[in-house]
Amino acid sequence: MKVIESLLIDAGITPLAGVDEAGRGACAGPLVIAAVVLADPFAPELAQVRDSKDVSEAEREKLFDLVTNTALAVSVIIVPAAEVDQRGVHAANLDGMRRAVQGLAITPSYVLTDGYAIEGLATPNVAVWKGDQVVTCISAASIIAKVTRDRIMRELEREFPQYSFAKHKGYITKAHTEALQVNGPCIEHRRSFANIAALL
Repeated sequence: MKVIESLLIDAGITPLAGVDEAGRGACAGPLVIAAVVLADPFAPELAQVRDSKDVSEAEREKLFDLVTNTALAVSVIIVPAAEVDQRGVHAANLDGMRRAVQGLAITPSYVLTDGYAIEGLATPNVAVWKGDQVVTCISAASIIAKVTRDRIMRELEREFPQYSFAKHKGYITKAHTEALQVNGPCIEHRRSFANIAALL
């Protein structure tokens, strides 16, 4: 499953950075992008690191600590909802990816991303289909981005309890839609999203 990382490492192309985001499809809260450089993506202790969507919230928290404590470098970029509205989610995501890579304490020789190549990045990079499932460093970035964003959404629930952000994390669910119909959107909702624009 880890063919791409193996090929690059065997060719002497290291270190590798994985990049992934969380919150792209949410209609509330920030977009969070993480970049991670692992010392050894095949280390036994990283065997459980995989796509953040495939593990429970409790397990993600444990993996977050594992990645944070063992990675050579971690960089996280948080793009507020207002900036997502201003720039558009795709442009905000690409810029966040560039900033995340540039924010790494170690300069990678190659960057692997989930789904989208990073336009305008000087470092060679490639988008990997379902990369968060088949590339360990992307999976690690997925964990960092997801846990960081979930923590933010839990904090936002304290400020805006009427939306139950801790449950749905800002994604469009029946409960979220009903809360929006009763309360209208707050400053953390993305006005550029169709369901939010329809309420304004």
